[in-house]
Amino acid sequence: MALAQSETAAAVQQALRAVATPARAAATARFFKTGPGEYGEGDVFIGVSVPQQRQVVRAFARLPLPEVDRLLTSEVHEDRLTGLLILVRQFERGDQAARAERYALYVKRLPHVNNWDLVDSSAAPIVGGWLDGRSTKPLDAWARSKHLWSRRVAMIATHHFVRQGDGADALRIATALLADEHDLMHKAVGWTLREVGQRVSLQSLRAFLRAHAATMPRTALRYAIEKLPPTERQRWLAARPRP
Repeated sequence: MALAQSETAAAVQQALRAVATPARAAATARFFKTGPGEYGEGDVFIGVSVPQQRQVVRAFARLPLPEVDRLLTSEVHEDRLTGLLILVRQFERGDQAARAERYALYVKRLPHVNNWDLVDSSAAPIVGGWLDGRSTKPLDAWARSKHLWSRRVAMIATHHFVRQGDGADALRIATALLADEHDLMHKAVGWTLREVGQRVSLQSLRAFLRAHAATMPRTALRYAIEKLPPTERQRWLAARPRP
């Protein structure tokens, strides 16, 4: 039986293109660094805002999984983000079998989760949500990946546990990624450490800083200490010599 128009990836794409604007597409492409040699090189934008995409997600919340998959493999960034947002919604509202299917699809399509907004909107609810109560060893494997965005998934997925007051996985993965050479990973590590300090305990953050502040990337350090008192921030910055 053929799917109704409202149950297809093509219908989602039509809805997105109905609100797309060339000016937004050009500006967004610059923002997400799509030029030669940049981290988003070759990514395609059509110019749809995130609030507009969330409206589309609500309209297509029941999109069948094979149709979601079509969005995840699209060359258009907004198609992939909308597909991921639908996947998150379905994962969070699904039963155990539905969650298993959506986690498996996410892992299968990980190469297409290839920019920081795609990772940051999906890794914690889907990967963290699925691994909650299970082994988190997949995070360690992704943290060792040569694929930048798999490493970021490993880090951002731990936010699920941090929000529950558990910083153990976040601190372990942050330690594994301290030597990462990419600035986007420095930011992800620092952001996660800041969340540990805010949601788990300052004691855990300070213990990590005592062990690593003198050698960790300065960007990661700045993000990690952002919410600390000014005098304390200066002490930690002084512990990390400028390059």
